[in-house]
Amino acid sequence: MRSTVIVADTRGPADVHGVHGAHGLTHWACLARRPGLLGGWEAVEWASLPPGGVSGEHLHTRTEEAYILLTGRGEIILDGRPHPVEAGDVVLTGLGTTHGLRNAGTEALDWLVIEMPAPLPRPRTPILRHAVVTNLRRVGPIDPGVVLTGPLRHLELVRLRPGERTELAADATEHTVFVTAGSGRAAAADVRVPLEPGRSVTLPLGSSAAFTAGNDGLEYVHAVLTVPPSERPGESR
Repeated sequence: MRSTVIVADTRGPADVHGVHGAHGLTHWACLARRPGLLGGWEAVEWASLPPGGVSGEHLHTRTEEAYILLTGRGEIILDGRPHPVEAGDVVLTGLGTTHGLRNAGTEALDWLVIEMPAPLPRPRTPILRHAVVTNLRRVGPIDPGVVLTGPLRHLELVRLRPGERTELAADATEHTVFVTAGSGRAAAADVRVPLEPGRSVTLPLGSSAAFTAGNDGLEYVHAVLTVPPSERPGESR
């Protein structure tokens, strides 16, 4: 196994004004992008809206997205209809869906974005409008494939007890872990990464890592993308 890992965090985010045509400010950080990965990632990003902030409504004609709400509460607009959202909620938006987000609370509204190119519909087949809101804290792991057509196949909020350890191997999949609470460490061959809220670890195909919780436990969002055989080194194309 290679020891390659992609480590990023939300410290020092960019300030983006007028996201998708809306007035106001959004804090934004890119955690991983397609270069260096073989799965169908467009990007893994973190964003934050201050109270009253808005990320404007926009139509998805090329990509699918999963929003994972991390803090605060707000309102997601899906094809013109508002839906309340809060920390722990996941919003799955498929190809052809229009969505926007507003912070309706008194604290920052933070969320994780996983964006992927979507397979194009067959000729004369209309683009299906898909949008689902669910909650990882209440329902547990979900398979986004019930809505999305791309490679995102697992989303979970994982909680490790103090000292507990788990291993992830990127064999036919690639993984992103984003820490939401607690502390710990990730170890991949000669790489040691301290874990804290706001830090992400992405495992490209062929890598592996062990995650160990610190004295206060560890909580993280875990996303898994399948890698088609044609994209795996050594496989026939």
